[in-house]
Amino acid sequence: ESLVRTFTPFYFLVEPLDVLSVRGASVIMNCSAHCETPPRIEWKKDGSFLNLVSDDRRQLLPDGSLLINSVVHSKHNKPDEGYYQCVATVDSLGTIVSRTAKLTVAGK
Repeated sequence: ESLVRTFTPFYFLVEPLDVLSVRGASVIMNCSAHCETPPRIEWKKDGSFLNLVSDDRRQLLPDGSLLINSVVHSKHNKPDEGYYQCVATVDSLGTIVSRTAKLTVAGK
């Protein structure tokens, strides 16, 4: 029995791109990672993990993409604008982090 561990491919198929949105629109930040073992996908915004479990506006799609429903943007509240990264983890292999994509919300 060989103890040599074969290299398991683990990589992003799709990484998020910069998006320009308007208030009230829906946005999808695309992300998809490939591995024999399906990766666990999480999203970071401005360096912090998003808790999507209790989020009624943002949801993780089956392919790993992030859907933001009805972008919120006002003078004093800009919760959606910022820098997003997709983080894919396979416990036995480790974690890969996508490029950073900027979501900009256009003013009036």
